[in-house]
Amino acid sequence: MNAHDPNMRPEIRQLDETAINRIAAGEVVERPASAVKELVENAVDAGARRVTIEVADGGKTLIRVIDDGCGMTAEDLPLALSRHATSKIDGSDLLDIHSFGFRGEALPSLGAVGRLTIQSRVRGGDAHEITVNGGQIGAIRPCAINPGTIITLRDLFFATPARLKFLRTDRSERQAISDVIKRLAMAEPSVGFTLRDVSGGNERVLFRADPEEGDLFDALRGRLGRVIGTEFIENALAIDAEREGFRLTGYAALPTYSRGSSVAQYLFVNGRPVQDKLLIGALRGAYADFLSRDRYPAAALFIDCDPHLVDVNVHPAKSEVRFREAGLVRGLIVSSLRHALAGAGHRASSTVAGATLGAMRPEPMSPRVYQMDRPSLGARTSAYQAQAPAGFAELADTYSARVVEAEPPVDAQIDTPVETLPLGAARGQVHENYIIAQTGDGMVIVDQHAAHERLVYEKLKNQMAENGVAAQALLIPEVVELSADDRDRLLALSDDLYKMGMGIEPFGGTAIAVRETPAILGEVNAEALLRDVLDELADFGSSQLVQEKVEAILSRVACHGSIRSGRRMRAEEMNALLREMEATPHSGQCNHGRPTYVELKLSDIERLFGRT
Repeated sequence: MNAHDPNMRPEIRQLDETAINRIAAGEVVERPASAVKELVENAVDAGARRVTIEVADGGKTLIRVIDDGCGMTAEDLPLALSRHATSKIDGSDLLDIHSFGFRGEALPSLGAVGRLTIQSRVRGGDAHEITVNGGQIGAIRPCAINPGTIITLRDLFFATPARLKFLRTDRSERQAISDVIKRLAMAEPSVGFTLRDVSGGNERVLFRADPEEGDLFDALRGRLGRVIGTEFIENALAIDAEREGFRLTGYAALPTYSRGSSVAQYLFVNGRPVQDKLLIGALRGAYADFLSRDRYPAAALFIDCDPHLVDVNVHPAKSEVRFREAGLVRGLIVSSLRHALAGAGHRASSTVAGATLGAMRPEPMSPRVYQMDRPSLGARTSAYQAQAPAGFAELADTYSARVVEAEPPVDAQIDTPVETLPLGAARGQVHENYIIAQTGDGMVIVDQHAAHERLVYEKLKNQMAENGVAAQALLIPEVVELSADDRDRLLALSDDLYKMGMGIEPFGGTAIAVRETPAILGEVNAEALLRDVLDELADFGSSQLVQEKVEAILSRVACHGSIRSGRRMRAEEMNALLREMEATPHSGQCNHGRPTYVELKLSDIERLFGRT
């Protein structure tokens, strides 16, 4: 067809099956990790208890998935290679989906761009295999395997060599495969997963997770500890909340366990790993008051609901979903996480103490020499004089070997036993900024400015919640011209903006009039603020920008109104600060997510001095 020739009419043609499958492969199989994801999901859907994955050269030359699932008969094998043939749904209700796969596109797509072999055996039956090379299906043959299925994919994209140029290095592709397996392992704690790299004939295990036993939280805790690490579990809060048909479970880490990127955020909907903007935005909103914008929370959250309340068929890779009640889901995530963080009280992550101990390294000891150094003449003379009879009398006036308990100052004494206080009793202040407190089994170092800043900030927030955000009426309303879609999105958010002191209303056409702004923000560029809100709505599906700006002002007010660094504090002031920290939620981190105190156990301190 020549597009510049007006006399040419395009002809509509029916594509052949091979071309259709290769086009579908471009959507379903983006890289080796996508192929692994589809095959492992099929294995889990088949009821497998153990799944083994073998890859070579980052999955480019070999991907093999072995499972002990229900298997397929000889009659099922050619049907499994037909497009849109599946055992997961019957087609009557496309929302009633209880499995990972349901489209029936993965196997024919893989067979169209690679060399695919399927070996399968049902329990009590014979094993058969079928091979597909670049879309050409071979004959069914008998084989010998254990009950289950073995799918071998070799030379991925050999039939579409141009796609090979877009793949990354073997190491990057292998890392992507490992990430896929770990996410599926978190989604299915009762299934065992083993990932092996067999490149060059050498075998090494990249990841292994045996099936977990126990109830929901015990199995999930064990699996998350194996996949993400025990450090995450030790510093995470259990989440279990339900609202109007949606249930949220999982673990969310303390703010002081934040990360420099979003790599530790794992989200699941009905057991399916997803990367959904709505859920990511809700997670970010839940931690907005505790982390700076360059820090990211760590969490593994599972949302379960009736399949009719969520549409999983909106993305080729099924990595995004669409909720019927998106606002309800967002509110559930934000309220549940904030409630859990408030329940944590003054708790801070244990990694803070680990980092502190790592910084407190003892001086390196030189090799011990088992030979006494010869003392100098002056040293020998002093020693002889000290050992003389008269010398003992002089030393007795200024030195004693008796150990005497020093009486603490009157203002440092407290009535409550140290063991009963979580943050202990203040024993001193160093550099006019750090409070040293003794606990029943260790010590606590408190940053007095950061701690008091958080306490003042929480008081200001409580006052704002009780009395609302004061609004400042504009003498002349500011009119902002927007597109029709942007106007409708802002007007739908007008009630939430009004609660934060931002009053908007329609002004004819596609314009919006801003009549009030939060008084605490002072002079505001209303148009710029509204456009920033619209950008956040586009990115995350919701906006907390006005609230964040108000809270940022409160944070600055708290900073200037708190105890300054360099101020000497009396013992009762220090103890009062510790007691208030124990009674105030979120006091374990400052307004920017940094820890307000460090706790060191006595055993850790003794280890520093080689006493253990």
